[in-house]
Amino acid sequence: MTSSTTPVQTLRDAGVAVWLDDLSRQRIASGGLADLVRRGVVGVTTNPTIFASALAHGDAYDAQLRTLAADGAAVEEAVLRITTDDVRDACDVLRPVYDATDGVDGRVSIEVDPRLARDTAATVASAETLWSEIERPNLFVKIPATREGLPAITAALAQGISVNVTLIFSLQRYRAVLDAFLDGLEQARAAGIDLAPIGSVASFFVSRVDAAIDPRLDALGTAEAAELRGTAAIANARLAWGVYQEVVAGERWQALAAAGAKPQRPLWASTGVKDPAYPDTRYVDELVVAGSVNTMPEKTLDAVADHGAVRGDTVTGTQDASAALLDRIEALGISIDEVTEQLEVEGLEKFEASWSELLGTVEAGLTSAASSTEEAR
Repeated sequence: MTSSTTPVQTLRDAGVAVWLDDLSRQRIASGGLADLVRRGVVGVTTNPTIFASALAHGDAYDAQLRTLAADGAAVEEAVLRITTDDVRDACDVLRPVYDATDGVDGRVSIEVDPRLARDTAATVASAETLWSEIERPNLFVKIPATREGLPAITAALAQGISVNVTLIFSLQRYRAVLDAFLDGLEQARAAGIDLAPIGSVASFFVSRVDAAIDPRLDALGTAEAAELRGTAAIANARLAWGVYQEVVAGERWQALAAAGAKPQRPLWASTGVKDPAYPDTRYVDELVVAGSVNTMPEKTLDAVADHGAVRGDTVTGTQDASAALLDRIEALGISIDEVTEQLEVEGLEKFEASWSELLGTVEAGLTSAASSTEEAR
């Protein structure tokens, strides 16, 4: 690395797309998002917690809340209008990146209502609404990788809707996600839809795996268990990369690629370190491989920019060692399958709680805006 090369630039040079896991109207209006794009950020992911936090700080949403209150908008309608406005504007900020990368990057993600995660038809309908409401080619609609979400992913892609598949923890589920992706593109091709504009990423969650497994290792109290702390999440993600490589080498993908399709890149999500004992750039530095995406909360992005230890590809050639690490954890009586299944359940609960928080924040905002309007009269 030269003295003028930043860790973020080094990541980009290594083929990793750097995305921000955050968005607010203030960030857009102030030019902060555009500045991050100039510094190398090429995508944005959002979730209900991010929107709730944005609404709770500052006054950027006050004018729209007053308008919505005056219109008599219901809470869920207000949430839709507020969040889709922000994402549409963010898509416009990222549009030059989208154009420059032929649609690979420059994407902004918005999540379907997570309460629908166990309802395939309702998830598809939610994805269709978001896609038509925002009406930007560089949008990603986030769909959870539940069992019921898998056919929704296929159905959305089959219509030409670009999808960010979220909440993936296990290798088994990741294989099913890749299969759903291939099914969707094959159906789109059969329907005569141009495959080139259809984008997709698969968000494989990282730090939450260590956060779930490390306490189980600690409870064993052995030297080997202590040695294995902090190894599961990175090993799991590295094995996911191996699964991805197997699929893109297969005949189904090769036929779709020949028809103009773009691959469903693995996206490393949940990359903020939850254990302060670990380096704060751990889940970035250890998952560097060309063709992947890493979406980071701002705190992690700042840490990487300041002192990231990016040292080239840290994934290729790690498959056997990663499998051996997980085998050692299994041998201690900790089931990776049970942990990842529980993480999906907990992840959905967190998503739903975040959605309730967002609804509550918007409802309070509408009430306050209506009261202010009455007082002004």
